[in-house]
Amino acid sequence: MRNFTNTNKSRRYRADVNSFGVATIHRRNPYIIALWSVAFPGFGHLLLEKYVRGILLITWEIFINQQTSLNLAMMYSFTGRIESTKAVLDVRLLFLYIPVYLFAIWDSNRTTVELNKIYLLADKEDARFNSFSINAVGVNYLEKRNPFMAFLWACTIPSLGQLYLNRIILAFFTLTWTVLFVYQSHFLEGIHYLIVGNIEMSTNVLKPQWLLYIPSYYFFTIYDAYMNTVENNKLFEKEQRKYLKSHYQPSNFKIKKGQKVK
Repeated sequence: MRNFTNTNKSRRYRADVNSFGVATIHRRNPYIIALWSVAFPGFGHLLLEKYVRGILLITWEIFINQQTSLNLAMMYSFTGRIESTKAVLDVRLLFLYIPVYLFAIWDSNRTTVELNKIYLLADKEDARFNSFSINAVGVNYLEKRNPFMAFLWACTIPSLGQLYLNRIILAFFTLTWTVLFVYQSHFLEGIHYLIVGNIEMSTNVLKPQWLLYIPSYYFFTIYDAYMNTVENNKLFEKEQRKYLKSHYQPSNFKIKKGQKVK
């Protein structure tokens, strides 16, 4: 079986299509990336497709959060129960959390700025990149997808928007943690009691320490799926435009400038 891989010899190129997804470099807002790191350390790096660093930061965040009962302490603090906050918060590992949290914000912002510079250079080089990959792992190709469908599937269960884009690594990672959060927080059980009208039971059954992970994961996967669908569509159009120009447009073709109508 022939393996279609990226054979680009240029110094920089904008994308690579492989069996696990489409890795792209495009312009991003450093402040938005930093804000996602504020919401959850590691999310900013996942948006930059720096998966190893992002997964390590997310795993560290969950480990320290669980050890210190940080989410539970935050819930008590937000509801004005300061004494309960002091009682549940374990400060032995809390001071290890702060430097890593600040590093995730700073590094995601710094990396975004650098990648934006690299994108401008890569775009100027306008180097070719592969748009199709097939091997024993699977088939993936660059195509136009509907951003609304990506948004819609991501709204159902976190990771489905990523599966729609064939972003296998991120889809598997987010789905694994989502299942764990939903199960440990008794979220669906709480929804069941709420539907049948037993509000007190619905409230009592929920586990805030696990429940507070869900909102950030849920909205992150929606944003990531929609944003990457839009950017992949731009990449597809640019690649197709370049292919058609090089194969079908005559070398002597010129667009004449018309006169402005006064």
